[in-house]
Amino acid sequence: MEQRQLGSSHIYVSPIILGTWAIGGWMWGGTDEKEAIKAIRASIDAGVTTIDTAAIYGFGMSEQIVGHAIKGRRDEVVIATKCGMRWDSHEGSDPWPQKDMHGKEVIIRKNSRPASIIHECEQSLKRLGVDVIDLYQLHWPDSTTPFEESWSAMVQLQHEGKVRAIGVSNYSVEQVKRCYDVRHVDSIQPPYSLMRRGIEKDLVPFCQRHQIGILAYSPLERGLLTGRVSVNREFPKGDHRRELEIFSPENRQRVLDALEEIRPIAERHKATVSQVVLNCTIHMPGITAAIVGARGPDQALENAKAAELALTREERLQVISTLSTLAIH
Repeated sequence: MEQRQLGSSHIYVSPIILGTWAIGGWMWGGTDEKEAIKAIRASIDAGVTTIDTAAIYGFGMSEQIVGHAIKGRRDEVVIATKCGMRWDSHEGSDPWPQKDMHGKEVIIRKNSRPASIIHECEQSLKRLGVDVIDLYQLHWPDSTTPFEESWSAMVQLQHEGKVRAIGVSNYSVEQVKRCYDVRHVDSIQPPYSLMRRGIEKDLVPFCQRHQIGILAYSPLERGLLTGRVSVNREFPKGDHRRELEIFSPENRQRVLDALEEIRPIAERHKATVSQVVLNCTIHMPGITAAIVGARGPDQALENAKAAELALTREERLQVISTLSTLAIH
């Protein structure tokens, strides 16, 4: 699979990145660790060199599963993880009461204080079973800590050799600028799909000017753009999609109707609709890679093969035009 440079860093990533939020179980109705490990290994075998995770995914569970899956294969993968969401600290902003996979009540807080970042990095290294993290990212902005202080801690970790590249996730252009004034930002991870293109107005041009990689998450809108979410499909208890407005029956029907318009393109290439959508996404201007979740090996292989499609320019424009009618913010 093609490898793309992450901004101006020395890190190269695959255009399809395996996302591991769902395999952590939390907010996705649980997990099957054996299937998750198979999914990770199948992705690697198919040429997906990059795995994205976070400490908060499953309260450490996702990182542990990734660590088990890559054991003996560390040299084949680029590991990206995130810090700044604490479930085990009383410090931070935006307290968010939740229940973990065992039903225990926890309060999650955004915490990007330097001491917390240093602590989280050590914990992630242990859970992943690695000596260095290839890409370390601040997960969400923390309003209680100046961005410059948080970013200086990230730079410190890089200087110490504990991480190779540093980035942010869910930051605005103005917030990225404040970090950039301290030290170059290697990447940013925003939500982006062919029906959620708001970042094209300001964030994408800024990143293109300053050689910042863009790792788009939710490119399939949590499964909505796969064409497999029927109007009547019910999600299990604990799956956050039950509460999202974009998964209302009315919106599901709108999406399914739009996807039917591009199905002939998929059929011409002997591909699935989701593969066509992903292929178009990774060829959008400024997008370095798309982060796509998979909970089993079949799904992982399908996602990986999306990068291999040779769609024409006209086909891509048709897909983009069709899905743009579903625009959300």
